[in-house]
Amino acid sequence: MLRSISNTASPAAPRSRICVSSKHLFTNNYNYNYNYNYNYYSTMASTATLSNLYAKPETVQRLYRFYSSFEPAQKLSIKDINQQTVEAKYAVRGKIPIIADGLLEIIKKNPVDHGLPFSKIINANIGNPQQLDQKPLTWYRQVMSILQYPNLLDMNVDFPQDVQKRAKTILDNIGSLGAYSHSQGSPFIRQSIANFITERDNGTLPANANNIFLTSGASTAVSYLLQILSKDQQSGFLIPIPQYPLYTASIALNDAKPIGYYLDESNQWATNHEEIRQLITQNKSQGVNIKALVVINPGNPTGAVLARDEMKALIDICAEHGIVLIADEVYQENVFDGKKFISFKRVLGELLEKDYNLYKNVQLASLHSTSKGVSGECGQRGGYMELVGFSDDVKDVIFKLASINLCSPVSGQAMVELMINPPRKGDESYDLYKQETGEIFDDLKERANYLYEAFTGMEDIAVDKPEGAMYIFPRLDFDPTKYHKLFSRARNSNLLIDDVYCIELLENTGICCVPGNGFGQKPDTFHLRTTFLPPGKEWIEHWSDFHKAFVKKYKDV
Repeated sequence: MLRSISNTASPAAPRSRICVSSKHLFTNNYNYNYNYNYNYYSTMASTATLSNLYAKPETVQRLYRFYSSFEPAQKLSIKDINQQTVEAKYAVRGKIPIIADGLLEIIKKNPVDHGLPFSKIINANIGNPQQLDQKPLTWYRQVMSILQYPNLLDMNVDFPQDVQKRAKTILDNIGSLGAYSHSQGSPFIRQSIANFITERDNGTLPANANNIFLTSGASTAVSYLLQILSKDQQSGFLIPIPQYPLYTASIALNDAKPIGYYLDESNQWATNHEEIRQLITQNKSQGVNIKALVVINPGNPTGAVLARDEMKALIDICAEHGIVLIADEVYQENVFDGKKFISFKRVLGELLEKDYNLYKNVQLASLHSTSKGVSGECGQRGGYMELVGFSDDVKDVIFKLASINLCSPVSGQAMVELMINPPRKGDESYDLYKQETGEIFDDLKERANYLYEAFTGMEDIAVDKPEGAMYIFPRLDFDPTKYHKLFSRARNSNLLIDDVYCIELLENTGICCVPGNGFGQKPDTFHLRTTFLPPGKEWIEHWSDFHKAFVKKYKDV
């Protein structure tokens, strides 16, 4: 309780009650220091003060006394919160990207005299194309402009007729982008997706719009699936190693068990279906209930593309053991060098045609997103999931989860429609669309090849040529009998070899990539993941120079 008191400075002074603004009661300075210190690096990224939010009087009289009947409670500590959220890790935005953010703040504060050996950060840690100067497609942005501001249709804007027609069609079907949609997503857009899937797979197992859920990127679809499948702590999920950290993080959040199956690096990161069968048998004997098999195709971080016979073998496993197949296919447009993307749904459809009774109970969840491909619209948060073979009861539970979140961003839903239903030959926008998408694809392929060639020329680096996706996953072949200083440095700093390499790469060049341990790797092997999205070749040349210096610094003479 706050109580005003009389002014007793002079016995003759009249009693008075004085009111002051609450801002006069706050005089402490609050400094928030973001100090990134991982035993190997420490930098002050920023310092902010809140004291200037409150006016501090020149003279402060004691106007109030504070009376309280309780002692202030302690703040929450890390021990008081959900420990699954504490344990979850996401290396793509982990410790090294955090250090990179701190370095970027230093550069911003002193653009000329920052004292660093580089002038910018190269964010090769994440597949975020438009952050790395990929231009948005004109088709997308023209239609989206009208969807955001429909009055443009009445202003005689110089947009192609097919742009205006598509925007009007979408608006007629979904209404305003600012309104909630159906929780499963706009029926119109879901039907458009169903048409795309059926056409993509040459009519094999035609898609049904009622089996499609529009989601906030593919990540939300993963979240829904792992939530419903994580029945208890003995629920197990087979995930590829190396894998995209979203899966281990989501499994941790649901207090379930990740079961890693190693991809075969000696065979272009192929799957080993016999190893997967052994893992199923082994874990079942320990009381683990295998709920799903996750496959990322094209691969992240490996860049590998699965062959049809590998896909069939994985479907066979799921059919035999009643395991849900989660097919993460967000990089289906990013396929290079004569490789061809084949969807798991198409292979399943072909198997159903041959032996319906054997495969009729296979449950397949396929994911796609506007964030990858040539779209690169990560911030729009557009994505979808198609469910095949799921019972209505299970789909109803997924719908309930979607309903709790009301709906995915409607602008993201519209972006999905534009991605899967682009201009066709003969449309006014077709030529420009083909030109822009072709340039993006060719540029990505050229950069992938240039980075691959650079790695092949680096001492004690082994690398597979990427067949798809946006990444390269080279192996750091640093023999401990020849790199004593490096292994000693790692031990003394409580780091892994790939941590040391990526930290020093960042500190010396500004290139931010992700250590392989964030994705999982075989024991005593060390990798890193880098995207080939950053523009130009200069940063790759800087990397080559750094690597030479790194080897010279740590390799025994």
